[in-house]
Amino acid sequence: QVQLVESGGGLAQAGGSLRLSCAASGRTSRSYAMGWFRQAPGKEREFVAAVSSGGSATFYADSVKGRFTISRDNAKNPQYLQMNSLRPEDTAVYYCAADTSNYWRARSYTYWGQGTQVTVSS
Repeated sequence: QVQLVESGGGLAQAGGSLRLSCAASGRTSRSYAMGWFRQAPGKEREFVAAVSSGGSATFYADSVKGRFTISRDNAKNPQYLQMNSLRPEDTAVYYCAADTSNYWRARSYTYWGQGTQVTVSS
């Protein structure tokens, strides 16, 4: 089992930045592919970004490409999502997820964090 805990959410103004962290505990000896998803009220959970188990490959939703950066250092625990040039439409609960064979599909991830709220004001 792997437990994931997100942190770093909060309130930001449009154009501002936030950095989300995802700390893993439990069976972390194996490096999992990891991703970030978000869910706004009344909407489905959507893919934001993902990184391969080794960290060499990254993937982004078109809506965040060029603004968000996912990173990991397998020598250290946390995995990060740096969010720049934030927009009000980025407001959502952001979830960290791990262990997948399909980066873009939420249902393919085995482990999930509890989520952290990101609110962007205009």
